[in-house]
Amino acid sequence: MRAFGVWEQAEPGVKRKIFAPGTELMMMEVHFEAGAEGYQHSHPHEQMSYCIRGELEFTVDGTTRLVRQGDTIVIPGGARHGVVAKEASVLLDCFTPLREDLLNRE
Repeated sequence: MRAFGVWEQAEPGVKRKIFAPGTELMMMEVHFEAGAEGYQHSHPHEQMSYCIRGELEFTVDGTTRLVRQGDTIVIPGGARHGVVAKEASVLLDCFTPLREDLLNRE
C-alpha cells in the first residue's frame, strides 16, 4: 500500500508528495528544479494546478501558456499536456476522479 505524504522522484528534477485522497478528489505537491520537465502525457482525469512558487510553461493540446506564482490552470480530462519549469517552481495539483494509477503504486 502507498505511503502518503512521502516525497518521491517523478522525473529528473521533479519530485512529488501525494496526499491522502478523499473519495473523488486528490492532490499532490510537485517541486521542479529550474529547467526540469513534466513529460507530455494524458489521463482521463480533470486536473487543476496552482502555482505556489516560480514560473512554468504548460503545453495543453498544443497550446502553450506561462503560469506564474498565484496562477491556476485547468487541464481537461484526456488532454495531452506537459510542463517545463522556467525557474525552480512548486505546484499544487488536484485531480478528479482519483488517479488510481498513482495511488496504487508502491
